[in-house]
Amino acid sequence: MERRKFLSLGAVAAAATVLPSSVSATDFRATAPATWDAAGSAEAVKALFGDIKPIEGKIKMKAPKLAENGGAVPIGMKSKVEVTTVALFQDANPRSAVAVFELGKGGVFDIKTKIKMRKTANVTIIAKGTDGKFYSQVQKVEVSIGGCGG
Repeated sequence: MERRKFLSLGAVAAAATVLPSSVSATDFRATAPATWDAAGSAEAVKALFGDIKPIEGKIKMKAPKLAENGGAVPIGMKSKVEVTTVALFQDANPRSAVAVFELGKGGVFDIKTKIKMRKTANVTIIAKGTDGKFYSQVQKVEVSIGGCGG
């Protein structure tokens, strides 16, 4: 057997043993549709999680204080707190909800993404811990050039 073929088969076998036996996802657009129609973060958070009192400071957000281009604002989210769900919201666009990540039980996270923002506004992260508590981080991001056609 050729060395390359052998190594590639070994890599596939190793990857197959690491993958979970079943992968699933929740369609939050179907289970919490009001979240995706909400114009503000507070309204979207309430539609997704209900009336919660999140604890601040356990989640870290890395975002620019000034985004030169609102078309691609880098957002980093990180925590060592074990969580099941992480949600990202912003108050710059007509719809506040950006994304919801389901991590499963005992998930710690380090997520990086880019979002569009048409104007200066707050970016909010809400995470649901495995302990049933909610954690949050809010940061204002100034946008010099809007990313949604403006």
